[in-house]
Amino acid sequence: MSEHEECNDIVPTAARGPVQPAPAVLSGQPAESMKQFTRFIGLDVHKRTVMACVLDASGKKLHQEEFACRPEQLERFARQHLGPHAAAALEATSNTWTVCNVLLPHCGLVKVGNPLKTKAIAEASVKTDKVDAHVLAQLLRCDYLPGVWVPNDQTRRLRELVARRTALVQDRTGVKNRIHSTLAGQLIAVPTARLYGRDGLQWLRQAQMGEQARRFIDSDLRILETLENEIALLDKELAQAAHRDNQAKLLMTLPGVDYTVAMTVLAALGDITRFQDGDHAAGYLGLAPSTKQSADHCYHGPITKHGNSHARWMLTEAAQHLDKHPGPLGVFFRRLLKKKNRNVAVVATARKLVTIAYLMLKHNEPYRYAQPLATSAKLSRLRIKAGGKRRRGGNPKGCGRHPNYGTGQRVRRVAPLQEVYQSEGLPAPLPLDELPPGERRMLQESGTLEVVEQFRKPQTRRRCDGGERDRSAAGNGQSSATDSTKLAAGDSGAGYQAPSPAPEPPPLPLQSLAGARGR
Repeated sequence: MSEHEECNDIVPTAARGPVQPAPAVLSGQPAESMKQFTRFIGLDVHKRTVMACVLDASGKKLHQEEFACRPEQLERFARQHLGPHAAAALEATSNTWTVCNVLLPHCGLVKVGNPLKTKAIAEASVKTDKVDAHVLAQLLRCDYLPGVWVPNDQTRRLRELVARRTALVQDRTGVKNRIHSTLAGQLIAVPTARLYGRDGLQWLRQAQMGEQARRFIDSDLRILETLENEIALLDKELAQAAHRDNQAKLLMTLPGVDYTVAMTVLAALGDITRFQDGDHAAGYLGLAPSTKQSADHCYHGPITKHGNSHARWMLTEAAQHLDKHPGPLGVFFRRLLKKKNRNVAVVATARKLVTIAYLMLKHNEPYRYAQPLATSAKLSRLRIKAGGKRRRGGNPKGCGRHPNYGTGQRVRRVAPLQEVYQSEGLPAPLPLDELPPGERRMLQESGTLEVVEQFRKPQTRRRCDGGERDRSAAGNGQSSATDSTKLAAGDSGAGYQAPSPAPEPPPLPLQSLAGARGR
């Protein structure tokens, strides 16, 4: 069999894609991009063993062996068979990055292949470890191996942290469901709406039931308490990492996005510069619609669901409550809701969140149409959870009492959006008069220009009766019923009722102004 025939046997047309065979490959030589290497190593990595196959530049097999998947054995193999002119290939699996860290100092290139796209292996009629390692080496030599992006150490650690939290949350959900199942088996009705609140847990510890059911409930409660403590530790670690990361705080200015969603998206996307635009970022997370086209027929189906499923789920959860948002995202959601079912609108809005997040990270700019009060509460919770202190409110030192003091009017000042961002160390949003013409036209056509203009001005709002603080559901993109989010589910934000403009503050004494400038 000639070298040309050998390459065609090992690399079928389906695996090649748009890449055309170079003349060097057809003559038995490596591809042009691989000519700097003289050895090509294919590694079929498992949990306990590694099958290795070493080829020269012409595709001739030089060595093949199987050894234990341990650091000392990988080091031995690397010292004997690798070097600066060697390239290695392996498929992505659970221990891929640890193997890569061992091999990288000993060779010129380590390429990680995507097993879902390596059809020469997945669809082979004869599939053994020896064949897989040989095919990986040949695909690498011909430069036909579809690779994956290699994340840096920081991104890997963040992915592991997010995956750990996800696993613990799933375990906690399983324990709670098991408790519900035990109660249902004993025909016990839960007397409270929140079984896992303070009153519900107190009732659960004292409820009368069979001896074995009682032991099961007590055991699950101990497991649940342990899981809650571990999740709380991970949440604090994530909050501290998000507070230090300006990109995470930028993403948190999006409605519905809290620090857990922001860190999950950052871990999944990694280096944002590797995507051409927001559509490619959405496609990477599996939020792009599938397309089947042939001749004059074109069918657009459901989303592909490729990529990180947890990041995709978190984004769809973040988009659930955007139908009440008075800005452009809420208008987009409600417009789809009139034509499609709710699930389609939620997924489409989640995709919109990814495309907007890509532009925000690319231009280092927070969301331009966020609600000031909800965003301020969300960022303040992050600062406090990460170990920061609460900011002291009230009038500046040396300033007189508020004009409403003693009048019985309970009002609070709502800072404009640019002031909220400045207080949290974020860049200022683009001024409205500098918006691109197309974006400004979109605001006018959707009826949200007035709403957005009110977000950029200081406002006042009346406090609740009884001295209760206003509650803002900043985590899910909503605000209280008296806020601007109490909007009819119409087509636009035309029904938005802005809070009253803030009264002019009393003039500060000269000493206070001098002190403020000094601070």
